[in-house]
Amino acid sequence: MSQTQPQSSLPTPTILLIGASRGLGHAMAAEFLKKGWNVVGTVRAGSGHTLLHDLQLDYPDRVEIEILDICKTDQLDALHQRLTGREFDILFVNAGTTNPDPGQTIGEVSTEDFTDLMITNALGPMRVIETLKTRVTSTGTIGVMSSGQGSISNNETGLRELYRGTKAALNMFMRSFAAREATTTNTSRALVTMAPGWVRTDLGGPEGRLSIEESIPSLVNVLLEKHGKPGLEYLDYQGRTVPW
Repeated sequence: MSQTQPQSSLPTPTILLIGASRGLGHAMAAEFLKKGWNVVGTVRAGSGHTLLHDLQLDYPDRVEIEILDICKTDQLDALHQRLTGREFDILFVNAGTTNPDPGQTIGEVSTEDFTDLMITNALGPMRVIETLKTRVTSTGTIGVMSSGQGSISNNETGLRELYRGTKAALNMFMRSFAAREATTTNTSRALVTMAPGWVRTDLGGPEGRLSIEESIPSLVNVLLEKHGKPGLEYLDYQGRTVPW
């Protein structure tokens, strides 16, 4: 089957994309649409008209928009209920952020910033996965947007210490999730933590080495290549294994 267009005799595959209003998430939504997928994407309440809304105007029958702030459990529970009876081929959590001063050492970070970032980058995404995993087909894919900076082995420069720590925590939680999946369920899902590279976005900043166009199409291809291959992998946007 072609990667760019599903066979017409089969149901159109659908991705549930958490955090799709702008940046990498919006670019992922656009790329999946190009490849013939349907997209259910989330935005936060009060976001107004986002880039995802523009995609919905272009693809009115193939884009659905849901409201979710991953830090708010009541909104997550409500989304879970709204999706009752739905099944998705891929669940991918893109939502994340960095602290106000990424140059701070861990000793300089305030307790409030530490807590907020750990909830947004690690606890929130895992709560989404734990809550919505039942909405993913037994042979589907569950993934999160991690970062190469979450690799403990590759950390030889320091810098962005809190952000690195939250992504390393996310990776560890995904490994725990994968271990449980392997021993307590009858699924054969593909699991993946993705490193998109240093991309020029609001989060990555203007000095990023990659444009969105250089990262996301390749990342989506890697995600689709991983689809149907059970087990957890930590991969970059070119499909290379990242050391934990």
